[in-house]
Amino acid sequence: MYLTSVPALVQTIFPSAIWSSSQEPRLRLTFDDGPHPESTPQLLDLLLRKNIKATFFCLGEQLEKYPELYQMILQQGHQVGNHGYQHLSGWTTDYQTYISNAEQGAEISASTLYRPPYGRMTPRQYQYLKAQHKIVLWTSMPGDFDPTITKESVSSEVSIAFQQEGIIVLHDTPACLEKVLFAISHLPQQSL
Repeated sequence: MYLTSVPALVQTIFPSAIWSSSQEPRLRLTFDDGPHPESTPQLLDLLLRKNIKATFFCLGEQLEKYPELYQMILQQGHQVGNHGYQHLSGWTTDYQTYISNAEQGAEISASTLYRPPYGRMTPRQYQYLKAQHKIVLWTSMPGDFDPTITKESVSSEVSIAFQQEGIIVLHDTPACLEKVLFAISHLPQQSL
């Protein structure tokens, strides 16, 4: 279960988190869980053609496997954020393991931006992490990973959130690639 948009009440629970791309345009379009050799190069190619800059919230274990993709992301002017070393839920992982996982991901990604996997962290984890990192959450999760959601629906959600300067979560994985490419291809060309 997931929320496609985050209610304002939930945003008050994590008041120091970044919820809008108005301060940083590269946070408007974000990709979690990569990089991956089957999806990242295609995403980068389309983003380059559309002149869109994005933020890739990468898993440390993926960055270790594919350092060349990490360099490609940076060379094309995108930013990299930390999504933990492994994709651990803060709700089901003990405090020290979760914090260690986040710190290991930060070291590998060399980023102070942190997005908790699933958006799940306890108040104690949040208190520690907000002192060390800029926590970036989102306003729109179109469900590109959900097999019951069509690519047209994902595209519509992405277009609406993109216009509203929300922070959109998509996924840099082969399973989501078709829907993500379709959605991005329907965004307007960005001007320099």
